[in-house]
Amino acid sequence: MALHITGDEHADQVLTDDPFALVVGMMLDQQYPMEHAFRGPAKVLERFGSLEPARIAAADPEEFAALCSTPPAIHRFPGSMAARLQELAALVEERYAGHAERLWTEAATGQDLLKRVLELPGFGKQKAQIFVALLAKQLGVRPGGWESAVGAYAEPGYRSVADVVDTDSLQKVRDYKKQKKAAAKAVG
Repeated sequence: MALHITGDEHADQVLTDDPFALVVGMMLDQQYPMEHAFRGPAKVLERFGSLEPARIAAADPEEFAALCSTPPAIHRFPGSMAARLQELAALVEERYAGHAERLWTEAATGQDLLKRVLELPGFGKQKAQIFVALLAKQLGVRPGGWESAVGAYAEPGYRSVADVVDTDSLQKVRDYKKQKKAAAKAVG
């Protein structure tokens, strides 16, 4: 199944074709518009020539940070995200022999998958739940109990990147987030 998250055909194809790119896009999705975050892996591929975790982990940190900072940068905070990306690549290389898809193909249950994702740098509980929901809703990765592992993100609606399949759904997710932010602001 092809992903349609970024609004850029090439960037979406990179996410569709490379499981590590999808993990990287999700890692970058913080304090930055989601479609821009998910374009980050395509930028790295274009500039670095590879998304192989071993190569990224082994890259000179200063050179890699400079590559990630080149306009348009991969993130609002390109230096810290470059370091986190190298840390993520090292973990995927070490635990999964460079095959990010093993995160989900070898997970026994939804809770196991959630636990594996929570071990990744830059993934807190909410982000991990959203990523598991994205895998389930868009890629059909549904280990037993995935719904309970992700809570409300399993429900139909437009809450997160897991629900983005086109421009219309992206706008609905943005509207939902805007409403949540306004409601939180009104409370205090």
